[in-house]
Amino acid sequence: MKAVVASKLNEYSVVSVNLDPPKAGEVLIKMKATGVCHSDLSVINGTIPSPFPVVLGHEGAGIVDQVGEGVTNVKPGDHVVISFIPNCGSCFYCLHQEPFLCSGAKQDGNQFDGTTRVHKDGQKIFVMSFVGIMAEYAVVPSSCVVAIDKSFDFKVAALVGCGVTTGAGAAIRTAQVKPGSTVAVFGCGGVGLNVVQGARIAGAAKIIACDLSAEKMELARSFGATDTVDPAGDFTKQIWAMTNGIGVDYAFDVVGHSKVIEQCIKATRKNGMAVLVGVGRLDDRFSVNAAILPFTAKTIKGCMYGSANFKADFPMYLDLYKAGKLDLDRLVSKTYTLDEAPQAFEDMEKGKNARGVIVHA
Repeated sequence: MKAVVASKLNEYSVVSVNLDPPKAGEVLIKMKATGVCHSDLSVINGTIPSPFPVVLGHEGAGIVDQVGEGVTNVKPGDHVVISFIPNCGSCFYCLHQEPFLCSGAKQDGNQFDGTTRVHKDGQKIFVMSFVGIMAEYAVVPSSCVVAIDKSFDFKVAALVGCGVTTGAGAAIRTAQVKPGSTVAVFGCGGVGLNVVQGARIAGAAKIIACDLSAEKMELARSFGATDTVDPAGDFTKQIWAMTNGIGVDYAFDVVGHSKVIEQCIKATRKNGMAVLVGVGRLDDRFSVNAAILPFTAKTIKGCMYGSANFKADFPMYLDLYKAGKLDLDRLVSKTYTLDEAPQAFEDMEKGKNARGVIVHA
């Protein structure tokens, strides 16, 4: 089968690989749609540490082709959305209703048993986040999939696997944005647009889109942002001006850069919350004055996967889409074949798409 494999740092290509059948507790999925996410690029460039070679891809949907021994949550023929975080159900975090932090197995590029199902010329190939779904087929843990109604378009369903759940969940689950509140979103790419949507669904009265691209901010308006900043000006000062010098109740960093994080914290009002969604480099550090937090009572909160319980949240977000409250169709800016993956990454780096999606035959 074909797969997009990063062979080493900053090098990737579409290659033919061999895939073993699923073992106990695993599922073989025929991929139908795979989102092209910045996190995939972060594996390529080393922002997210990973062993190499590795099959990329962590946001997607497909059809169950085969199940391993003991799998009961899905069956062949089921349409599924794939989660890049498992829900093992038995680790400390799953037992404490925090499955988005599941520690049931190591994130080392292997399956739960410490081995990989992907090989090429006798060499083992790792997979991204237990799944590695930028491929024609994938073997994944059954604890990483949830069945969905077969009426949903695979392109739309794929987005729920990462960008939608992370973004909308940051507002709805992590921050628990209150009706009538004020919000600023720093970074209006695919995930940022979903933060905007989540804030809108939660009932925020003012949603300020912040980005260096005026085009992206206008797109954010169409998804629910009420205001935008001048990309050439000081974002924080503009936000203060828009909120009578107070700052916003909730500010979301969806970039993952220290300078943006610092702006995000400054834009948050006293007793407000700065939510860090973007993934930065391990060597990047942001600075906060030691007196700021106790004197302002601000909260700085990390957001992992939109604080999701994906077994409940994937169907919830698809129901919101079906009800016309969550716009997923316009998030798919362009589709690609698997062989066009390099072009999809190039377009993403140039900021051409809200989300590019690889569609499999």
